[in-house]
Amino acid sequence: MSDDKNPANDTQSPEEMAAQNGDQAETSVDAAEDALALAQDEIGKLKDQILRAMAETENTRRRMKKENDDAQKYAIANFAKEMLTVADNFRRALDAVPKDDAQSDTFKNLVMGVEATERQLLASFERFGIRKLDPMGQAFDPHFHQVMMEQEDLAHPAGTVIAVLQPGYMIHDRLLREAMVVVAKGGAPAHKVDTTA
Repeated sequence: MSDDKNPANDTQSPEEMAAQNGDQAETSVDAAEDALALAQDEIGKLKDQILRAMAETENTRRRMKKENDDAQKYAIANFAKEMLTVADNFRRALDAVPKDDAQSDTFKNLVMGVEATERQLLASFERFGIRKLDPMGQAFDPHFHQVMMEQEDLAHPAGTVIAVLQPGYMIHDRLLREAMVVVAKGGAPAHKVDTTA
């Protein structure tokens, strides 16, 4: 005898079970896709953070290298400034030597020794990237020259350096000391302006 109320008959048909399993599978796929999208978003954020950190590290490395290079290049700047006075004094001593021919051999040897010492000092400067600026005959440049006075001189254009009172010096690409100069005043302007346009 068959009974319609038997619990064994309450089972779902294969189509209903497939539909229910399909709904569960679809829900699982949607959840997995959402989780995948969240994970990919998190991966993108972490990747961006890593790239930024790497860029910051590279910038820091470059900055430290530049600071280290500058420290090596310009570390002697203060010492070099002090040594410029020595170079100036050698030049003053040589400029003070009388030019007459009645000098003794001892005096001539002394002058030759001072000249040789000056040359050696300037050669040492060159080895360390320190070079002398001699702006004689050049146009005045406020970045490298300090005007001590102006002098009437019609033979040179106005603003031309006509005397160097103290030479300037550069250390690599930086100014170590400005040249103290005398500039021409009253001559023709250094740059002519075309007014015929």
